[in-house]
Amino acid sequence: MPSADRDAPVVVCVDFGSTFTKASLVDLELGQITAAAEHRTTIDTDVLDGYDACLAGLVEQDPRASGAQTLACSSAGGGLRIAVVGNEELVTAEAGRRVALSSGGKVVSVLSAGRGDDLSAVTASEPDVVLLTGGTDGGNPEPIAACARELAEVWPGPVVVAGNADAQADVAEILAGRPVILAPNIVPQIGVLAPEGARVAIRELFLSHVIGGKHLSSRADFLAMVRGATPDVVLTGVELLAEVGGDTVVVDVGGATTDVHSVVELDPDLRGGSSVSGATGVILDRDVVATTRVTRTVEGDLGMRWSAVTTAEAAARDDLVEAAERRRADVGFVPVGDDECDVDEAIARCAVSLALRRHAGRSKVVVSPEGRVVERSGKDLRQVDRLVGSGGVLRHGRPGVAERVFAGSVGDVAGGWQLPLRPAVTVDEHYVLAAVGLLSVDHRDAARRLVAGLADGPVGGKSGSSAQVRPVPRAPSQ
Repeated sequence: MPSADRDAPVVVCVDFGSTFTKASLVDLELGQITAAAEHRTTIDTDVLDGYDACLAGLVEQDPRASGAQTLACSSAGGGLRIAVVGNEELVTAEAGRRVALSSGGKVVSVLSAGRGDDLSAVTASEPDVVLLTGGTDGGNPEPIAACARELAEVWPGPVVVAGNADAQADVAEILAGRPVILAPNIVPQIGVLAPEGARVAIRELFLSHVIGGKHLSSRADFLAMVRGATPDVVLTGVELLAEVGGDTVVVDVGGATTDVHSVVELDPDLRGGSSVSGATGVILDRDVVATTRVTRTVEGDLGMRWSAVTTAEAAARDDLVEAAERRRADVGFVPVGDDECDVDEAIARCAVSLALRRHAGRSKVVVSPEGRVVERSGKDLRQVDRLVGSGGVLRHGRPGVAERVFAGSVGDVAGGWQLPLRPAVTVDEHYVLAAVGLLSVDHRDAARRLVAGLADGPVGGKSGSSAQVRPVPRAPSQ
C-alpha cells in the first residue's frame, strides 16, 4: 500500500448507527482509508460521546484526523421514519412507498384516502415526515387536495408533496403552518416513476427538521456534520459503485432488518404493464408501478438479533428458532466457537435468501391467447456484475463466510427467481459505501478512487476493500 503523505488532505467519515458509531479517515489524494474505529452509539448520553471516542482512535492511528473536516450520516434514534399518503392504493400509494424506501426511510405506514383509510393513523405511526402523493400531471387536482385537507386535520409535522403538479399550490395553501416542500411528481404520467426530486426533498427535511428534532446531541457540531440518513447515503455510494464497476446489488444484513440496494440498467422496452417480444416469446412486465434503476427494499422481519426469530420462522427453519430466541433476548450476543458461528451464518443465509427474492421478484411462463408469454414481476438481477455483502455477520465472520451466506442466492434460478447468476462477490468490511456516499458531492474523485477498491476486491472471500485499511480498533463502551 502506498504510504500516506502526512500533509495530504483528509476527511473523517462517520456513520452514527443504531448500535455502533463507525468512523473512517479518508486520504483524499490516495482515495484510501488510512484509519478506522468504532464505538457503541451513545444515545443514552450524547451521540457525540461515541464520536469523540472514535475520533481519539483515529488520531492515535493517523494524527491528521485531529482537526479534519467531518462528514456524517445517521440512523441513530430510530433513523428516518416516513408515512406515505396517496389518493389511490395500487399506483400512487405504492409508488410513494418505493420512493420513501429509496430515500433512506423506514416506512411506518402506507395509507390510501381512496381506499377509505383513516388518516389519523398517520399520527399513530409516529413518522418524522409524511410523503403525500396523488394524480398524474395535468389530471384531476381534487383527489390530492382532498387528501391534503384530511391530512391537515391530523398531522402538524413536515410534509413532502410529490403529486399532481397542477394541484401543488393549492395543497401548499391547505398545509400552511407546517414545514412543506413541493417536489416534482413521482408519477408524472402512467407507467413512469420519477423518485429523484422527492428523494432530495425528503433529505432536506431530514436535515432541517428531523436530526435536530431527535435531540441526539446538545452540541451544534452534530447538526453541522450530518449530511443525510445512512441508508440514503449508502444508496448514493452504491450508485457510484455501479458507475465504476457495473450493475450492483448490495445486501446489508443488520440486527433488525435486511436491506437490499440495487442499481441495474433496465430494459428500455419494459415498463410497468408493458410487453416486448423476446427470444423466448412475449415478455410481459406485470408491475403496476414502474421499476426504477435505483431501488432499495427493507425487510423488517429479517435480521440477526431483534428479528432473528421471524427470520427463522419465515424460512421455515424450526431448528433455528431456539437459537434465534436467545439472540433476540440478547441483541449484543457475539458468537464464540464454530457451533455458534454456524448458527449465525445459517440465520444470515435465510435472511439474505428471503430478502433477495423479495427484492428481485420472479418470472414464469404462461400460455395466453398471444401464445407463450413470460410474465415478470420485481427487479431482474440475473445479469448484475457485483454482489456486495454488508453487516457484522459478514464483516467479522470467518474466512469464506460470504460464500456460505450467499449460497442458494447466487446462480439459483429454480422457481423463476431473478437472482444474480454469476456476480463477483465482495464484502464491504470497513463501511466503504457510507464513506463513498458522504464524499460523493464535494470530493467525487476521492470517492471514485475509494469505491474502485471495493469494485476490484477479491471474489468469493470475506474481504473486499480491506487491503486499503488499517486494523479497526473497537473503543470500549463508556
